[in-house]
Formats: sequence, structure tokens, C-alpha cells
Amino acid sequence: MSNTIDANVVTRMNQGGPAARDASQSADLRNNFMTLLIAQMQHQDPLKPMDNHEMTSQLAQINTVSGIEDLNETLSGITDQMNAGQTLQATGLIGKGVLVPGDRVLLEHGEEGEPHTTPFGIELPQSADNVRVVITNASGQVINRYDIGSAKEGVESFTWDGRTSEGEVAAPGSYRVRIEATSGDMTVDGTTLNYAVVGGVTPPDKNGGVKLDLGAVYGQVGLDQVKQIL
Repeated sequence: MSNTIDANVVTRMNQGGPAARDASQSADLRNNFMTLLIAQMQHQDPLKPMDNHEMTSQLAQINTVSGIEDLNETLSGITDQMNAGQTLQATGLIGKGVLVPGDRVLLEHGEEGEPHTTPFGIELPQSADNVRVVITNASGQVINRYDIGSAKEGVESFTWDGRTSEGEVAAPGSYRVRIEATSGDMTVDGTTLNYAVVGGVTPPDKNGGVKLDLGAVYGQVGLDQVKQIL
């Protein structure tokens, strides 16, 4: 009888399809290996006993498989704890206003006809000498265009007064905001941000991390999409 237990043979004995890759198969592999090892030691040739180095090497291979499984379980536990902590933190945003990538500005009239608009923001990769805001309606018609001066690198929030370029109060509804930023003679490509209220939190699943529910208009976004909390 050969004194060598082929780890590949033991592995093949435990591979019976997709289920062979779950966590229980590692335990089955170790059990089968020890069963074969004990049987081999009981029936080995006394004049040619198993080499200690050979047996140690095979035991090390099995321990490596066990160690990898334990490591995976540990990492899985850490990931679960991080996800739980992230979800708990995200629930603190429920009911709060946030700025996320988008270009919508909502306008409504108060009791005395005064305009009230949602905030908007810009995210710049570098400072800009001048930033111009362009407000358009649903048809793409420019309602107002005005300068807000310089802006620093990063995120800044602003508000539109809800009036047209002629100074008249614009009709209530949804508008779009566009940013034209320059630094000297160069154009600065910025990202527009719109305001939304966090209505709920969806815990992470296998397809991604924690999601914030911003309602029917804005849908769901990840925490990394939140640029500013207002």
C-alpha cells in the first residue's frame, strides 16, 4: 500500500457538484483525510513506515484549507459588522436634506405668492474665478442666468430666488440648473447637485452597500453619493 495520501484524491471524493463548495465541505475534507491517514498508519508496512516529513506536509495542506475557511468566516463577520454600523449611521440621515448629483430645482409659491426654492449645489475639481448659474424650464427655455462669483474647490451650496431674469416670480414647478465655471480662460468642469430629503434606508445586500431612499423623483442612492448634508 502506498504511504502517500494524495490530497487531490481526497478532494475529488468530496466534489459532488456546486454544493461541494460550501463551508461544510472543508470539514468533510478534513474528516476523510484523517480517516484515510489512520487507516494507512494501521496497515502500513512496518519495515517501510510513513515518512514523518511526508505526513507533516500533508497535515499542513489540510490545516491550510482549514485556516483559509476560518479566515473567510472572520472576514465575513467583520463585513457584517461594518454593514450593520453603516446602516445604523445611515438611519441618522432619515428626514434630513442632502445634496446629491442632479440638476433639479423645485419652486413653489408661499401663501402670499412669494417663491420658495430647494437648494442646489456644485462640486468643483478646482477653484473657479467665476461661476454662472443658468436656470431652464422643462422646455429648455432659459428662465434666468446670473453670476455667483468665485467658488472654491469642493462642494458649495446655493439658492435661486425663484425669479426670472426680468425680476418676475417664475411659475411653480420643476426647473433645471446648469453651471458654467471658468478659471482664467479655462473651463472648469463641475458637477451640479440637487436637494432631496432622505425618506428611508435600505440595508446592504449582495449587490451593493447601504442605499438611501430619496423618494419617487430621485430614487435610491449610495452613501458615497451624498456630497453635503443640509
